[in-house]
Amino acid sequence: MKERVTFQTLIQLLLISTRLGLTSFGGPVAHLGYFHDEYVRRRKWIDEKTYADLVALCQFLPGPASSQVGIGIGVLRAGTIGGIVSFIGFTLPSVLVLILFALAVQSFDASNAGWLQGLKIVAVAVVAHAILGMAKNLTPDLNRKAIALLALTITLLWQTTYSQILVILLAGVIGWILFKGQQAEEKKSFSFPISKKFGAACLVLFFGLLLLLPILREATQWGWMAMFDSFYRAGSLVFGGGHVVLPLLEREFVPTGWISQEDFLAGYGAAQAVPGPLFTFAAYLGAVMDGWSGGLLATFAIFLPAFLLILGALPFWNQLRQNSSIKGALTGVNAAVVGILISAFYFPIWTSSIMEPVDFAFAAILFSMLVFWKLPPWVIVLSGAVGGTIISYLW
Repeated sequence: MKERVTFQTLIQLLLISTRLGLTSFGGPVAHLGYFHDEYVRRRKWIDEKTYADLVALCQFLPGPASSQVGIGIGVLRAGTIGGIVSFIGFTLPSVLVLILFALAVQSFDASNAGWLQGLKIVAVAVVAHAILGMAKNLTPDLNRKAIALLALTITLLWQTTYSQILVILLAGVIGWILFKGQQAEEKKSFSFPISKKFGAACLVLFFGLLLLLPILREATQWGWMAMFDSFYRAGSLVFGGGHVVLPLLEREFVPTGWISQEDFLAGYGAAQAVPGPLFTFAAYLGAVMDGWSGGLLATFAIFLPAFLLILGALPFWNQLRQNSSIKGALTGVNAAVVGILISAFYFPIWTSSIMEPVDFAFAAILFSMLVFWKLPPWVIVLSGAVGGTIISYLW
């Protein structure tokens, strides 16, 4: 792990991460399993304890956890450039597929297509599954259930971008008050080839962009600046994985008319069928709004916070994870994530997808295929598209 970084090392890292990007279906939990099998068991680039600590750090931070773990492994293997190479390999395949899908959708009128309705029903099944899993893990007691209920109520009744920010901040304060006394786990420290000065610079840049971009957006009135600000803010505020980014993106772009609700949910359904991180859904949205350039801009903007946070936090992680107050605040935030996701499940997903009894029945079938029969996501998406087409002819 301390060997000098060579071009051969970077090519090897790119090839391995690209293969993972082409084959890693199933969401962030499955991605972590693929990473463990490849990097810990097969190649032994990282030991079990260090991998567990890296996963803990990425769960602690907002953003796409599996992508951040991949970046961290790349940094450990080949420094900052290794993190970039690892990210490109893991992310680029799904970005390209979703941009192409967006351009195809825009080339013809799909507003009344049966397959589109089927993909919208797929989103119902997938998010329902995510809610059940996250609620079990993140709201095991009454205090955290109450935080989730508060988050659900606020985000459902006050549907603005600022409601999610308020909920996350409020949940952090409540979590700090209620859970700050919990014991921090004692774990062996680990180190990455990043200085504290460089890490601090990344954190300053992260918070600086979060504060500066809305000001530049208002001052310039440039369309690309507005897009960059919206995607960057979504990538900065998401705790809990890709499914939670849905309400932030939906409330940024659908009410403002940048993208129709039908196109939004069609892309969300399609994103379930591709490997790699669900955050690449941003590439689809950007391409719908502004072609290839929009897709690439959206991808860069939504993943930039993840890069800055993981590079900024790595040098300080040994100190942060022993701070019980910070762990308590994150406990509250994670509980709020469940409420935000339930809110998004009702609106816009349920209200725009379940119109007739047959839609509910089909959603129940897809949910059962995903949860009880444990079929892979691409099978669910394909079944949704085919089933939606059949339903459109029969009903």
